[in-house]
Parts: sequence; C-alpha cells; structure tokens
Amino acid sequence: MRKLMIPVIVIFIAALLMSMFIVQEGERGIVVRFGRILKDNNTEIARIYEPGLHFKVPVFDRVRMLDARIQTMDDQADRFVTSEKKDVIIDTYVKWRIEDFGQYYLTTGGGDASTAEALLKRKVVDSLRSEIGSREIKQIVSGPDRGKLSDENAPTAEDDAPATDIVAEVAPRKEVEGQRDQIMANVLADIKISAMKDLGVEVVDFRMKKINLPDEISESIYRRMRAERESVARKHRSQGREKAEVIRAQSELEVAKILADADRQARVVRGTADAKTAEIYSSAFNKDPEFYNFLRSLKAYENSFNSKNDILVVDPSTDFFKYMKESSGTN
Repeated sequence: MRKLMIPVIVIFIAALLMSMFIVQEGERGIVVRFGRILKDNNTEIARIYEPGLHFKVPVFDRVRMLDARIQTMDDQADRFVTSEKKDVIIDTYVKWRIEDFGQYYLTTGGGDASTAEALLKRKVVDSLRSEIGSREIKQIVSGPDRGKLSDENAPTAEDDAPATDIVAEVAPRKEVEGQRDQIMANVLADIKISAMKDLGVEVVDFRMKKINLPDEISESIYRRMRAERESVARKHRSQGREKAEVIRAQSELEVAKILADADRQARVVRGTADAKTAEIYSSAFNKDPEFYNFLRSLKAYENSFNSKNDILVVDPSTDFFKYMKESSGTN
C-alpha cells in the first residue's frame, strides 16, 4: 500500500503543477480547450485571466499569454499621392493595445503580434491614403500652430511642390489652411473604429513623424528655391546700390552747400577785416602823414638791403633816398 502511495503522490503533484499557471504583470491570459477559447459563464466574452496564479484543466487546456501593454508600431515610411498627383513619403507611428483579447486571438491566428501589426498597418495606410489623396501638399505639411503661413509663389502641383519646411522658404507669403493635425485626427478616428471591430485592439494614438519628397524631385526643388533666393538677393543688392547712390548724392550736395556757405562767410569776414584794416591805416595816416611815410620808407629800405649780394642801380636824387640824405628826417 505504501508503495502505491508514492506514485499517487507524485502523479497528484505533477497534475497539480500542470494545472497551475502564472500570468505576469503586463500580460493577460486566455485558456484554449479543444481549440476553443473558454468564455465566461452564460456570455460570449472570452474569459480573461489577470496577473497572478490561476488553475486550468491539465492536458486539455492550453494557456496563451497576450501582451496587455501599449505597443508601438513604427514601420518604414510609405509613399502617397496628393490631389496634385505628386508623391510624398510619410513616416508614421501608431500606439495600440489589445482590448478584446478573444477576438484578437482569433483574428491574428493565435495572438501573433506581427500579424496584428500587418493588419493594422493596412488599415492605417488605406485611411491615410484617402486623406492625403484629397489634399494638396501645402495643406498636408502645414499645421495651425505654425502660423498658417505659406508662400504665394511656393511650388505647386506643376512645380514639384516641396514638403514640410520646404514650403515655408520662399516669399511673399499668404495664409494657407494647415490640415496636418486634422488629417491625423481623421485617421485616428477611422482606424479606432475599424481596428476595434476587426482586430479587437484599441488604437491609442497616431502621428505623422516626417513628410519628405522622393529623392528624384528633391534636388529640383532645392535648385528652384536657390534660384528664387538668388533673384531676391540680386533685387535687394540693386535696391541697396540705388539707395547708396541717392545717399551719396545727397551727401555731396550737403557738402557743397556747406563749403559754399563757409566760403561766403569767409569772404564776408575777410572783406570786413580788409575794410577795417584800411580804415585803421587811413586813420593812422591822417594823424601824422610824415611819420607814416617815414615808416614805409624804413620798411622799403629793410626789404631792399636785406642781402649783401644785392646790387641796386638807382638815381640818388630820387625820393627813395629822401630820408637817407636828411639825417633829421624832415624836409
């Protein structure tokens, strides 16, 4: 009897261990019995096992663990066509989590996350393609929080229109209704409904990370922008040279006016001074004409005989030697 107890105890412990399973934090468990998901009593909703220790029927029941955390689907960028028939490359990401674990398990063929993301990716692309196809590039790349400004001369459908910051590079500017945020909101609302209905997942968020042009037309856009910027620069330089010439001409005119006025004032002052000098000389001469003549003669002698090498041939009887012949200095 004792020999039989040991195998029985071993079998009991093994059965007990096989009937136990643990659901980790951040996961949810579902039990599949004979290929069918166990459901709550009297309902069609799958029985969900929360984190903790649970029991199942050994051998017959199989436990499937599903990630209940928010997951990020960040795949490679896709190409879309705008209403202008121009290609844009848009990089997106989606935040999602499982809401209906039973439906998710059945739809994805056993809870395969890659299958779920492939199906969700298809929904995102289809919805985004519909939104992009009804708008122009300027509306796609502009958001209401970026000032609603774009270019009147920005590249259009016929000009290989640029994406993102390229549109805001040329002038003049005019208001453009930015719809990037509206596009993301519409896509999020659309895929929320379809993803919940078809996959049993809740889409938490959808964002467009980057909007680019294909490589084959980006270079032509940059060349066009460069040419437009150079044209604007030449215009500014020409206006600057014109303004400089005007300023230079005005400055030269002001200088000429100032010099002419200064010369006029100098001539007036000089004339006044000459008149005053002549008046002083005349007054002094009238007071003592003889003494004045004597001083002038001395000055003339000084200027005439300032060099020993000078030779003068002058008649001694002339008035020039008047004061030299008369030592008294009088007639």
